[in-house]
Amino acid sequence: MTAKSDIRLDFDRRNRMGLEEAILASGKSVAHLAAILDEAAERSSRFLFTRLSPEQLAQLPEHHRNALDYEPLSRTAYFGQPESSKSVTRVAVVAAGTSDINVVREVTRTLHWYGEPTVEITDVGVAGIWRLLERVEDFRHMPVLIVVAGMDAALPTVIGGLVAGAVIGVPTSVGYGVATGGHSALHSMLTSCAAGLTVTNIDNGFGAACAAMRILRAVPVA
Repeated sequence: MTAKSDIRLDFDRRNRMGLEEAILASGKSVAHLAAILDEAAERSSRFLFTRLSPEQLAQLPEHHRNALDYEPLSRTAYFGQPESSKSVTRVAVVAAGTSDINVVREVTRTLHWYGEPTVEITDVGVAGIWRLLERVEDFRHMPVLIVVAGMDAALPTVIGGLVAGAVIGVPTSVGYGVATGGHSALHSMLTSCAAGLTVTNIDNGFGAACAAMRILRAVPVA
């Protein structure tokens, strides 16, 4: 058995559901990642890689490393070119603190891959709510808002009471003690009194970006 024989890539996913297959690098061997890149290159296909560690990247053959656009904070890599950027920004990505920035960047890199520009607003958590109130007009009219928060994760609930757009909450593993790796943030968002708040799994910036793109398909670009 070879690494290539373990792999069956889904090249038709875009035709079925509008989103391409993304490659979750976490847990994959370098041999499997190299085999995926070999097949993508043979087919002239493009892929978004998520959770690709610097250590995995460093062990890839040089020609594959050189072909990847890697961003270490988000641990995402582009094989191929992102789609052309749309002329209208329809997504705001709002984060409670700078400790959440790695998840924020996973969101924005995923959206950029599909040509969706974003407004990124960070460090506006409710502990200093004046910072949020100063920026409300920057995102109030956005069709979709992705709100990233750890600790008590109150920010999505507050924003959900201020805007009419779809709000997607992303709980992060930021916190300590009873925050228990983001479970407190997750439970807080799931029990939110903000009507219609959608919640992803812990640290799932990629999933939030995909949810946003599904929503945006029902929103015509101006």
